[in-house]
Amino acid sequence: MIHEVDEVLKRLLNSGALAGSGIDVSFDAPTREWAARRNAPAINTYLYDIREDVRRRERGAMAVRDERGVVLRRRQPPRWFRLSYLVTAWTKQPQDEHRLLSAVLATLLPHEVLPPEQLPGALGALGLSVPLTVAGLHTESRSLAEIWSALGGELKPSLDLVVTAPFPAFPEYDAGPPVTEGAGVRVRGMDGTLEGSPERHHRARHLSGPPAPSGSPADEERPITDRPDGENPGRPGGKYPGRHGAERAAG
Repeated sequence: MIHEVDEVLKRLLNSGALAGSGIDVSFDAPTREWAARRNAPAINTYLYDIREDVRRRERGAMAVRDERGVVLRRRQPPRWFRLSYLVTAWTKQPQDEHRLLSAVLATLLPHEVLPPEQLPGALGALGLSVPLTVAGLHTESRSLAEIWSALGGELKPSLDLVVTAPFPAFPEYDAGPPVTEGAGVRVRGMDGTLEGSPERHHRARHLSGPPAPSGSPADEERPITDRPDGENPGRPGGKYPGRHGAERAAG
């Protein structure tokens, strides 16, 4: 993912106000040794910080659908990372460096959001837009002076470029076929064979449907309970000595 962001930045910096200039775009650390080897004007885009943007973290699973809207696969949402670049211009004259930085600003400012069709490889396959900010408020824990001190060089005018890119950290997995019917219940006898009619086997398939008619095989599954009139269709003769039945017999 990081190398694909580098590719996007190099393509952008070679276009716009810098198109046809032949300025070299380097991603090396701008150390004293690198500066001593340089023999032509260059723009250095040094990646100095990588950290997750936890405000964009999402939970759950995302559905991957086909052209008909059917869910084929599922995947975990990507994690977003802030890639911070230190952009500097290198020439023999400070005024020329300032002109190059101005051209970099003019080139990058129109691209606040990079659409998926402008992103290469796996980065573009995610179908997500990538935000880009340049010369914004420095929010990283290390100051630019500390960065230059760690590089062993002198402080130079620079632009802070931040690309917040998604990282597909989790693979996709196939989704099961869509559910077309409800749950079913089948009852087997002691000998292992299915009992009753198909309506009885799938009685639980349509819970919102009308109740089974009286005298149907489904009545055999109803529990024996007391009725106020003492009737019990589950026993031979239709009577049993329940609480109400016993009171009626005593009366």
